[in-house]
Amino acid sequence: MTEWWNSLDPMMKVMWGITMASSLVFIIQSIMTFVGADTGDTGLDADFDAPDGDMHDGSMEGGSNLLTFRNLVNFCLGFGWTAVLLRDQVNSTAVLMLFAVIIGVALVFAVMYLFKWLSSMQQSGNINVFKSAVGCQGKVYIPIPAERGGEGKVQITINDSVREYDALTDGDAIPTGKDIKVVEVINEHTLVVEEINSLII
Repeated sequence: MTEWWNSLDPMMKVMWGITMASSLVFIIQSIMTFVGADTGDTGLDADFDAPDGDMHDGSMEGGSNLLTFRNLVNFCLGFGWTAVLLRDQVNSTAVLMLFAVIIGVALVFAVMYLFKWLSSMQQSGNINVFKSAVGCQGKVYIPIPAERGGEGKVQITINDSVREYDALTDGDAIPTGKDIKVVEVINEHTLVVEEINSLII
C-alpha cells in the first residue's frame, strides 16, 4: 500500500484523497439516510448558503438547493472516481479534469432527482398532511429565511413516520438543526413552522 501511494504523482495523490474521503462520507450519509437517522445535528447536511438564507428563494422546483454538503460530497465522488479511473486512458490533464467536472455535476443532479422522487413517493402515501401536520414537531434540515422570504426544508414526525417538507416561517430565520412546530399547512408539500424555544432553568 505504501509503495503504491509513493508511486503516485502529486495530482493523483490529491485525486485519490478526494475520492476516498468523499466515498467514506457518502457511505455514512447513505447508511444514515436509509436507517432514518437524524443528520441535522451532525453537520453532514449543513448548508453552505449565507446565514440569513437569502439564496433559499425556492427557485429550484420543490425547494431543492444545490449548495449543500451532501451535493458537495456527490460532486467530489463523481469527480474523483472519474479522474482516477480514466487517468491512464486520457492523456490530456485538462480534458480529464473537464470530463471529471461534468460527471461530478451530473451525479449531483442525478442524486437530487432521486431524493426528490423518493420524497414525493413517500409523501403520496396515506397521510393527509392537512389533517395531520399541524402541531407536529421536527427539525430544520435546510435553513428557513425570515418572514416567508424563501423556503427551507424540515423533517417532521407524522404518525410515527419521518417526512420531509418545504417550509416557511413568519418569524425570524431558523437555522439548520433547530426544533420546530408546524403551525399551518400551505399545500401538500409546504408548511409554515415556528421555532420551539428551549426553556433554560
